[in-house]
Amino acid sequence: MRLPEHPTLRDYADQIGQMASAGLAAIGDAPGLDALEQARVQFLGDRRGEILEFQRALGALSAVEKPEAGKLFNAAKRQLEQALDERRTELGRAAGGYRPPHDLTMPARQQWRGAKHPVTLVIEEIAAIFRELGFTIALGPEAESEWYNFTALNFPANHPAMDMHDTLYVQDEVLLRTHTSPVQVRTLQRYPPPIRILAPGNVYRRDFFDASHAPMFAQIEGLCVDEGISFVDLKATLGHFAQRFFGSARARFRPSFFPFTEPSAEMDIECRLCRGAGCAACKGTGWMEILGSGMVHPAVLDAAGLDSEKYTGWAFGMGPARIAQQRYGVGDIRVFYDSDVRFLEQIAE
Repeated sequence: MRLPEHPTLRDYADQIGQMASAGLAAIGDAPGLDALEQARVQFLGDRRGEILEFQRALGALSAVEKPEAGKLFNAAKRQLEQALDERRTELGRAAGGYRPPHDLTMPARQQWRGAKHPVTLVIEEIAAIFRELGFTIALGPEAESEWYNFTALNFPANHPAMDMHDTLYVQDEVLLRTHTSPVQVRTLQRYPPPIRILAPGNVYRRDFFDASHAPMFAQIEGLCVDEGISFVDLKATLGHFAQRFFGSARARFRPSFFPFTEPSAEMDIECRLCRGAGCAACKGTGWMEILGSGMVHPAVLDAAGLDSEKYTGWAFGMGPARIAQQRYGVGDIRVFYDSDVRFLEQIAE
């Protein structure tokens, strides 16, 4: 079956129709798989198949006729291929060797669609506990000025935390915040006491990436300012939080120092990874520091425009990733930043 050297669309349609009819007949009459393969090679073969002549002939048609001829070619080829697949299935069934391409009895592969990150779950749980105590959520920018990040928080001008080897500067006097404490200052400037806020967010430090530290991590800070606020209120509030979140785990306060609080204290809980025996996560002490706290320094209140003779307050800052270590029994904080779906799936809720 050969087309004229310069076929018209009518020639093309007649010839390809005859070829398709002959191919369908040969495929349908094939008595076995060997005969079916011979029919496939004759009509659809990659080297000598009759379909190739019609594919090459498309180039000899005019630009006006070529689109219609292309539709005829594609339709004929699909007809032959579909007939070939159907006849192959019929012959396979008749020979007793047919198997479906997929095992329909095989259980489906499990697909995990994702869940909230464990650190996010911890942040939400902490926020829920403090919301019951009358705290609201406050947010602020991650790129801060030196004044909000250091000066307003009573950091002296020569404090080592302001050095470039400790702080990530974007440009002169603009940096990536090292804590969420600037949110406290902005809130004190905007709203009059009484104030009870929780400030969650990401913070950045030039820190080594080890089992309990990261250069970028989430932080939650709390602030309470009003008349007559004392350190007793601070201990009672944080003690209530520890009991609600950690249950029966032992907790302790240790004296500490922060430029923006006076007096200052750090709160530890008994390491739940080693049960107080000492491990890499708690650096062998048996205790895990979860937050720093203290009474708001009068200089911070003055910088925010409040009367430090009238108002007092307390503040704290905690790392939810470190708390998540204790909650989920994870010995290395770096696991939370690896985005390993296998790990996240294990503790997803």
